Amino acid sequence: MINEYSLNQQVVCADGFTMSVQANANAYCSPRITGASTYTEVEVGFPTAKEELLMDWCEEPRDPTGSVYGFVPAQVVTNVIAKHGGMVEGDVPAGVAPIRASSR
Repeated sequence: MINEYSLNQQVVCADGFTMSVQANANAYCSPRITGASTYTEVEVGFPTAKEELLMDWCEEPRDPTGSVYGFVPAQVVTNVIAKHGGMVEGDVPAGVAPIRASSR
């Protein structure tokens, strides 16, 4: 059984950028259910730096690192992960490509 309150582990990118990426019945996502086979929009929260690719969805533009970003298209989140060198830790909801950092 999927717990509707369980959260994904924070995404940590190769360059040190981090963010929370969530999708469940309590998050700003689409569909707004827990355990969807894929999400088209997800919730991003509290990135460690201002990320221009996310700013259109920023709830508090004056505080981009202390803000939640609702209904961010999954492809935008995939692009952010790629821009920051891929993931070295963390989890993303179905629909966001879990691009892993290369092991050069």
